[in-house]
Amino acid sequence: MQEKGRSSKKGSSEDGPAYVAPALEKGLDILELMCRSEIPLGQKDIAKQLGRSVSEIYRMITCLIDRGYMVATDDKYHVTTKLFELAHLNPPMHRLLVAATPIMQKLSSDIDQACHLSVYNLGRQVVIAKVDNPSGMGFSLRVGAELDVIVSASGRVLLAFQDDETRQLRIEESIRRRPDHADAQISTILDTIRARGFESIPSVQVRGLYAVSFPILNTQGRAIAALTVPYAERIDQVHRKPISLVEEQLGLAAQDLTSRVGGPAARPA
Repeated sequence: MQEKGRSSKKGSSEDGPAYVAPALEKGLDILELMCRSEIPLGQKDIAKQLGRSVSEIYRMITCLIDRGYMVATDDKYHVTTKLFELAHLNPPMHRLLVAATPIMQKLSSDIDQACHLSVYNLGRQVVIAKVDNPSGMGFSLRVGAELDVIVSASGRVLLAFQDDETRQLRIEESIRRRPDHADAQISTILDTIRARGFESIPSVQVRGLYAVSFPILNTQGRAIAALTVPYAERIDQVHRKPISLVEEQLGLAAQDLTSRVGGPAARPA
């Protein structure tokens, strides 16, 4: 059916859209807003930012929840992992993965260790890419694996390189998922990581394993991903690669990837 006041025929750009679908446009407006927002939003927040009434967006939000694109927590809404899964077909995520692959392959070859790339998602982090140790020995994670945030090197990096509001929100989200990981010193820990530029700590899951992680930064200097090496020292090599070398090489790889996705040339202080 032709919309009132709109032409049903295709015209030039100055004539405006050839066809309109108000309900679809509302849903897409909500989805785009939620994708841009770094914090959960309530119905009133969404309506205000879109210049609409709550009644106008209520059914759209319900539909997005039913379809698995959004989830409600304490009357606030987040995007879900469904968008993350679809994002692999989206140019920005695709660009990150394409740029990361050769860098990660070279890194793994240079240091004789596996490495992986993870992103934050609703109080957890998800591995989106990995490269195994070319020697066939070592510790690695599968793509799609979900990891804790507060206690892991990569999770802390993803928290440390955010603005204060986003950092606090994500700390709270992560603790809701794992209340036993609450740490009164976490803000101080994250400040230290940000000042140093990376995290390097013993694994809390595997004895003898270390985790070294650097952020991949966007144009605003915020972490969009963490590049991590689960470091296990080889004792059967004549020329062993110490963790200090891994930290150096991983830092260079992370800076290279950051630059390729449009991030700052130098890490923020």
